Amino acid sequence: MNTVSNNAVSTNAVSERTTLVVGASSGLGRGIAVAFAEAGAPVVAVARTAPALAELAATTGGITPEVADASDAATPGILIDRHRPDNVIVVAGARPAIGPLHELTWESFSVNWNADVRIAFHWLREALLKPLSPGSRVIVVSSGAALNGSPLSGGYAGAKATQRFITGYAQDEARRAELGIAFTAVLPQLTPATELGLAAVNAYAERAELPVADYLRQLGDPLTPQTAGKALLELAQADADRLAPAYRLSGAGLHELR
Repeated sequence: MNTVSNNAVSTNAVSERTTLVVGASSGLGRGIAVAFAEAGAPVVAVARTAPALAELAATTGGITPEVADASDAATPGILIDRHRPDNVIVVAGARPAIGPLHELTWESFSVNWNADVRIAFHWLREALLKPLSPGSRVIVVSSGAALNGSPLSGGYAGAKATQRFITGYAQDEARRAELGIAFTAVLPQLTPATELGLAAVNAYAERAELPVADYLRQLGDPLTPQTAGKALLELAQADADRLAPAYRLSGAGLHELR
C-alpha cells in the first residue's frame, strides 16, 4: 500500500522548486533527475562524471549539470549557495566490493562507509548549517540492505543503515531548531536495473544456485529508475507533516517504515 498519496499533496508545485540531485549521472539518480525535470522542475544534476552529465543535460531539458565530488566537505556549501535548492536528493555512493566476508580486506569492506556515509553526512550537515529555506526537503536514498543485510557486499548494509539513522538525526535537529526542513530516507529494493544492482543480483543468484530469472522472480515487481523518479516526485509534493522518517521503495511504490 502506498502511504503517501492519499490527501497528502502539498500546494507547492514541483515546477516552482529547484531540485538538486546528488549522484544524477546514472541509475536511480538519473531516473530521479529526469522525472523532476520532466515535471517542470529546474534540476541541478551533480556527479563526478562529466560526459554522463553532459549527455543527461543534452537529452533532458531543464537540467543544469554540476561536475563535483559529492564527498568533498566543501561541495555541499558551494552548490547550495550557488543554486539555493528547495529539494536536495542524495543518491550518490560507491559500488561495494562483492564477495563473502572472509575474502574481503578492511579497505574493500569499508568502502561504503568512506563514501556513502561521508556523502550523506556532509550534505545533511550543510542543510542544517546554512540552513536550507523553510519548506525545503532533503531525501537520502539509502538501500533495502539496511533492513535485510547484505552478506556479499561487506559493510554496505551497515553504511546504508547509518545513512538512515543520520537522516533521522537531521530531522530531529531541524525540529529542535524550528527550521521547517523535512528530512526523510528512502530504502530501495535490490534491482537489476542499475549497474550496482545487477552485479549484486548476479552474485546472490549464484550463491543461491538459482538462474538469475528465478532469483528475480522472488523479488516481485522490478524497481526501475523511472519508478524511483515517480516515487520521489510524490515525496517531494507530500505534506511535510505526513512524511514518515523512512520509506521502503519497491516496484510497487513507497511503503512507510516506522
